[in-house]
Amino acid sequence: MSRLCEGRVAIVTGAGRGIGREHALSLARHGAKLVVNDLGAAVDGSGGDLSPAQQVVEEIKAKGGEAIASGESVSDFEGAERMVQSAIDTFGDLHILINNAGILRDRMLSNMTEAEWDAVINVHLKGTFAPSRHAMGYWRDRAKAGQPVSGRIINTTSVSGIYGNPGQANYGAAKAGIAAFTTIAALEAARYGVTVNAVAPIALTRMTDNLGPAPETDEDRESRSPIWIAPIATWLASDEAAGVTGRVFEASGQFLAVAEGWVRGPSTGPIEDPTQLGSVVEGLLADARQNSGTDGVPGGPPQPQPPSRA
Repeated sequence: MSRLCEGRVAIVTGAGRGIGREHALSLARHGAKLVVNDLGAAVDGSGGDLSPAQQVVEEIKAKGGEAIASGESVSDFEGAERMVQSAIDTFGDLHILINNAGILRDRMLSNMTEAEWDAVINVHLKGTFAPSRHAMGYWRDRAKAGQPVSGRIINTTSVSGIYGNPGQANYGAAKAGIAAFTTIAALEAARYGVTVNAVAPIALTRMTDNLGPAPETDEDRESRSPIWIAPIATWLASDEAAGVTGRVFEASGQFLAVAEGWVRGPSTGPIEDPTQLGSVVEGLLADARQNSGTDGVPGGPPQPQPPSRA
């Protein structure tokens, strides 16, 4: 087997279980040296236990790979810096950062608490920013010193963010923010020899086990295994993917797709008088496609509309 990431150094956050674990194991199989980061918290972010990360480390070592465990919180700015520095100190460099850590605190918006909002935004959005900020600083300094850079940031977004899903305003907003972060960071990182992409996985994990209908067959369960997410992340982490940046890929056991971002739809000239906008907006909406559903299909089912006022 050709090893795509031979000798490259990678950090994977949230790598103790599920999708992150598969990322770490796949990168190790392809020759990468790993920092396996996982706070070991429950799905809602409470608690902590380093043993899941350590178990992945031992699994990698048992197969001849190199890895260390990290229990830093990705939403702790200084902790994220320590995590990045641990990769550099242990393995001498850093090439790959996969931001995968996350939690869930689902609630309908009318019932959501401030704490539920803050916790999810903090782990997902700040937890993507903080490691990326320190990794990018390292690569920037190397580039300015004339040293070679082949950096990769691979973020984890979600169809809940890019298409929308009821009951996940906090999670979806964070994941949509990560998609936007990916696009902007890619524009900034290109000058340093760094690519930034994102993956929107569709898989059964601790976080998604209670979302949607349970798989009815072994074939269905297999198609929703997190093992199907790792191949695109591993390829994006390699030198082969040097020309791909600023993109969001959907991945599952059923398909691999490129998600297309916001585009300008039907338009008209500027209108100064708001009383003239009723018929104009009606015409624009009639010509526009419906927002995609959670299946990502353009022009999906009509979106719920508020009751009209007489």
